Amino acid sequence: MTILAIVQARMTSSRLPGKVLMDIEGMPMIGRQLERIKESERIDEIVVATSVDTSDDELVAYIKSLGVNVQRGPLEDVLGRFIQVLDNYDFATVVRLTADCPLADPNVIDSTIEMFSETDYDYVSNGIERTFPRGLDVEVFKQKVIRKVAESDYRAMAREHVTYGIYTRPDLYTTGNYSQSPSFANLRWTVDTAEDLAFVRSVYKYFAPIHKIFHQDQVLKWLEENPKFAYFDIDDEA
Repeated sequence: MTILAIVQARMTSSRLPGKVLMDIEGMPMIGRQLERIKESERIDEIVVATSVDTSDDELVAYIKSLGVNVQRGPLEDVLGRFIQVLDNYDFATVVRLTADCPLADPNVIDSTIEMFSETDYDYVSNGIERTFPRGLDVEVFKQKVIRKVAESDYRAMAREHVTYGIYTRPDLYTTGNYSQSPSFANLRWTVDTAEDLAFVRSVYKYFAPIHKIFHQDQVLKWLEENPKFAYFDIDDEA
C-alpha cells in the first residue's frame, strides 16, 4: 500500500496570521513539522497543499527550497485543493495533516496508518474520540471516498474541513478511531495563538539541542518533570 500525505497550509490564519513560517529555534514552523513527517516509515510521498493567493508566495518558495512538492489551489476551498493534489498524485491511501502541528509524531502517524491498513475502514483518525494531545492529529482515508465527498452536495463546512463529509456520515462510510491509554486529550500542542507558539517554542528550546526528532512520550516525561510548562486545551471543540 503506497501512501500520500497531504499537508494543508496557508499564511492567512485568522487567529495567528503567518504562523506557518514563524521561527521555532531557527527554523520556520512548517519546516519543523515536515522534518518530523519525513521520519514516518509508512508515508511514501508528501505534498503541501496551499493556495494560489499571493499571500502564500513566500510559503511556496520556502517549501520548494526544502525539496518538498507543492500544489496550489483555491484559498477557501481546501477540499478542492486536496482533489487537485489527487489529480496529480495517484495514491489509493491519503493521510491528512495540518501545518499548525509542529509536534506531529511520526510514530503516532505510522500507528494510525497501520490501523487503517489492517482494517477495511474508509477512514481512520485519532481524533474521533480524542486521547492524544491536540496537535498530534492524523486522518487516513481512501482516495475514492474523498472524491465521493467532493462530488456530493455537502455544505460549506465540508469544503473547509475536508473530511467532514466522511466522519459525519456513518450511513455511508465506515470509520475507526485510533486511541491510547491513558488519555492526554487535555493537552494542547497545536499552534493557533501566540500562547500556543510560546509553548511549542519552549518544547523545542529544550529538545532541539538534544534530539533532532523527539516523540510524544519524551515530551510527556518532560512535562511531568516540569509541570510549569504544561499547556491545557481550552478549545470549545470536542
